[in-house]
Amino acid sequence: MALRLRGAAADVEAVTVLGPSGPGALAPSASGRFRSALRLCVAGVVAASALSTAPGTARAAEPRDARLTDLVNPFIGTANEGNTFPGAAVPFGMVQLSPDTGHSTGYDYAHHRIRGFSLVHLSGVGCRLGGDLPVLPTVGDVAQTDYAKYAAAFRHENEEASPGYYRVRLDSGIEAELTASARTGVQRYTFPATDKADVLLNAGQALHRTVATTVEILDDRTVRTAITGRGFCRDTAPYTVYTLTRFDRPFTAYGTWDGTTVTAGARSGRGGAYLRFDTTRDRTVEATTALSYVDAAGAAGNLRAEGGRSFDAVREAARRAWQRRLADVRVSGGDSTRRRTFYSALYRSFLAPDLGSDADGRYTGWDQRIHRARGFTYYQNWSLWDTYRTQSQLLSLLAPRESRDMAISVIRVAEESGWLPKWGYGTVETNIMTGDPVTPFLTNAYQQGLLHGYEERAYRALRKNADGVPPADSPAVGRDANPDYLARGYVPYIKGHEPPKSGHSDYAFGGSATLEYALSDAVLAQMARALGHTADARRYAARSHNYRNLFDPSTRFFRARAADGAFTGPSNPAQSVGFHEGTAWQYQWLVPQDLPDVVRLIGGRRLTDDRLDEFFAYRELLKNPERTARDIWVNGPYAFYGTDRYNPQNEPDLLAPYTYLSTGQPWKTTDVVHAALTLFTDAPTGLTGNDDLGTMSAWDVLSSIGLFPVQPGFDTWGLSTPVFDRVDLRLDRRYYPRGALTITAPGTSPEDRYIQAVRTDGVTHERTYLTTGALRALRTVHYTVGPRPSAWGTAQQAAPPALK
Repeated sequence: MALRLRGAAADVEAVTVLGPSGPGALAPSASGRFRSALRLCVAGVVAASALSTAPGTARAAEPRDARLTDLVNPFIGTANEGNTFPGAAVPFGMVQLSPDTGHSTGYDYAHHRIRGFSLVHLSGVGCRLGGDLPVLPTVGDVAQTDYAKYAAAFRHENEEASPGYYRVRLDSGIEAELTASARTGVQRYTFPATDKADVLLNAGQALHRTVATTVEILDDRTVRTAITGRGFCRDTAPYTVYTLTRFDRPFTAYGTWDGTTVTAGARSGRGGAYLRFDTTRDRTVEATTALSYVDAAGAAGNLRAEGGRSFDAVREAARRAWQRRLADVRVSGGDSTRRRTFYSALYRSFLAPDLGSDADGRYTGWDQRIHRARGFTYYQNWSLWDTYRTQSQLLSLLAPRESRDMAISVIRVAEESGWLPKWGYGTVETNIMTGDPVTPFLTNAYQQGLLHGYEERAYRALRKNADGVPPADSPAVGRDANPDYLARGYVPYIKGHEPPKSGHSDYAFGGSATLEYALSDAVLAQMARALGHTADARRYAARSHNYRNLFDPSTRFFRARAADGAFTGPSNPAQSVGFHEGTAWQYQWLVPQDLPDVVRLIGGRRLTDDRLDEFFAYRELLKNPERTARDIWVNGPYAFYGTDRYNPQNEPDLLAPYTYLSTGQPWKTTDVVHAALTLFTDAPTGLTGNDDLGTMSAWDVLSSIGLFPVQPGFDTWGLSTPVFDRVDLRLDRRYYPRGALTITAPGTSPEDRYIQAVRTDGVTHERTYLTTGALRALRTVHYTVGPRPSAWGTAQQAAPPALK
């Protein structure tokens, strides 16, 4: 999750509109230590007998021709700092058109006034970003130019959303509808009968800080803007977006404003423009706005390429695009609440990264020069500290062609700007968050077979990033603590350290930065070895054990160290310092490259199991999984510090439940995962903190189907009990020759949820993981489930192996 700063949906053609309400999905959880605590396990089963993967007992499959878009609720996550948006977009669209209510990231369900419908949003970010060109329909004379003052009141009962569509009836009586194509947003406003129906285009206000804007009225239907902004969690280099808006009929009057001064009849300004229409007879006004990060000509070209269609035609095309994307996953079992939650999470997983290139292939690179993408589509917006753990793997499985282009885009960032990104927005680096997330992002693409023809180009960029520091004239900070890491084997913790550039410094989070560097070294070693760079592979593999340099034998926890080598901060791991958005309790499991060694350091399987049980409040979980998740694990959207418990709402803990696969107690992974899934519901509060461009949603999807990337940056998929009886994945034959994978767990329920056996294409599979290579060759993964833990997956050799 990027740094957190506080600051019902169905397709409308369906008979029933699914509102942003309903109970949360409950997940099963019960068991105990195999053999040694069977009675505790049985007690847990009894305690959980009233719980289900979802409320109710209905297990009917969705019809094969069901409109899966009807199961998506875009309002999920619009409360409780989930920071999602309910507006209109297509998969990976450049334009994500949505209402802004005054929350720092756009829309908050607790608000009841809309400031405008703006073009750019990022789903689930933690800091203000986007919100470019808020547009609002009004009636009467233009008396205010501050959108916080002219904001329009609305009520949620007059609001609905579905993939590619949003509608609200404002208290003024105006109805606003939104839809989108890849590079355009289309708005339809239905006004009362009046000769003063105005549409306000506010170029000077956005979610970020605008530093320069221009507005030009080109003719009686067309308005052009250029908006330069900067900011995010911290200040950034400026970037510019260009828009071109064309209305479906001439306006009868117009004007612009600078500051608070409105000038009727003016064709240019620096703040905004109003366009007036006579709706005494024809009450509907439609407008199409094209966006470009290149130049005004790019916006005009995008409008030519994607404009010219009616609102209803664009809306239906967007719905079909989402239906095709969602249909890549068909689930059977559970009830309608669980399926709505699942497909809503799948929907959010496909909102980012976003198109960065125009219809003609041009894009603005991170060198601020114009380039043309040839043979691939250029993407942008890289929340890598978040997405490298779940969302990038889900996309590599379900959208490998787009994932390949995304990886190529990151390589192009390195080649054009001189350095790989850390957290990139649009055309600039923000340097938000710490560690080296781009390495597992790209090595994952390599391990999934997505970098054919680009392997050495990717490796050169990764090697440069892993061994060096960006020069002073680069906007990137990269691994800014590399000099000390390479010399000492750890990143010293320096409280409050600020980099000379924007963003975060790894020195300020020396403990977590060391662990993340070591993980990146481990997966880079695997790539280097496969490409024949054996000396590099040995060097990176040796560095991958640098986590040991943080291990304090007196506490048996990782601790940050000062420059003089002394452990620093309180010895109590819950009060530890030097860990970004977490504590030593949460980061102790972030060594997926060698969990067997972590188990050894802690003192063996039994002591590790005891610590895991304490971490997850496992005894309490057996009694009441949902209450444990909500009352013990979660202490508020941004409660990252001062805790000794699992934090399922944030990235450092995403892998933690799967640690049990390495301690011989895989059934506990199911218990913890299914308890955590109760936090995902189909209500506005149905996300546990920021979604971070689909990161948390991808965790929901992968954990629900029982296939999870337990070693991010490598090709290892951990196995746990699915929450559905059957999952059919439609896969791209270019990367998965079988073209499909079916995962079955017949009868999975709160009473029968523990894995008794796994069979792959009919062959018994004793290990708790699969590799990507194995997945490519398979047609079926079949889980046999039962009421009690079994011996499946308990053998030492069943656990995911360490990366050597």
